[in-house]
Amino acid sequence: MVRTVPLAIFRDSAEREGPVASFDQRFAELFHQHFDRLARVMDRLSGEPDLAADVVQDAFVRLYQRGSFPDAPQAWLITVALNLFRNTRTTRRRRARLLTVSRGAAVHSDPAPRPDEAVAADETRVQVRSAIDRMPERDRQLLMLRAEGYSYHDLAKALGISEASVGTLLARAKEKFRASYRSGPHAS
Repeated sequence: MVRTVPLAIFRDSAEREGPVASFDQRFAELFHQHFDRLARVMDRLSGEPDLAADVVQDAFVRLYQRGSFPDAPQAWLITVALNLFRNTRTTRRRRARLLTVSRGAAVHSDPAPRPDEAVAADETRVQVRSAIDRMPERDRQLLMLRAEGYSYHDLAKALGISEASVGTLLARAKEKFRASYRSGPHAS
């Protein structure tokens, strides 16, 4: 479906007069005479009617923003439309090349672990979770909050303890975690 631009968007709310009105009239005539024809050409080149309409519309918008006609307005519009189409096609190709599924996965994530690494990571995760679950609640909270970057002041306020004792309590909680981790997942 070919979209057309209502000419009202190119006008101020007050009617323009003088040479500007002459430009508006000439522009409207050029638009009505050549939009569909140029859109058909761009559609044949692209195979995408919406893209063709967008490119031609953008070419006409640029002509209007220019505020004056070039010596050969039709040739100018064709040239601008072809350049816009070429830029769009180049951008799409670049994106397609850069954002392939495998390339996107490689760019945006760590490589998939080998099966033996995945098993080892799962075992470690289970052992860490088990060690944390066996710890007292306050120690567990201290470790989790500190691991998320909270300051000693924030920890003291959140857990209702003295800020001066946070360091000592945190060191003890870390030692309890190490001992619990070393004892294995089935220790109590």
